[in-house]
Amino acid sequence: MGFIRSYFSFVCGTICGIYIAQSYNIPNIEKVAQAAYSMAMQMEERYRKTKTKPKEDFQD
Repeated sequence: MGFIRSYFSFVCGTICGIYIAQSYNIPNIEKVAQAAYSMAMQMEERYRKTKTKPKEDFQD
């Protein structure tokens, strides 16, 4: 009885997820995540502060 009670929500969620994935047009999460990562990298490169070299004022 404890086994059924503890995994009831997991089983119901799995069944609902399978039904939704088959019935509706769900986007591919991997492609969405890759696109978001690519856009974040472009934004970072565009707005990144430039690294300045240390000035060497003490040259003789």
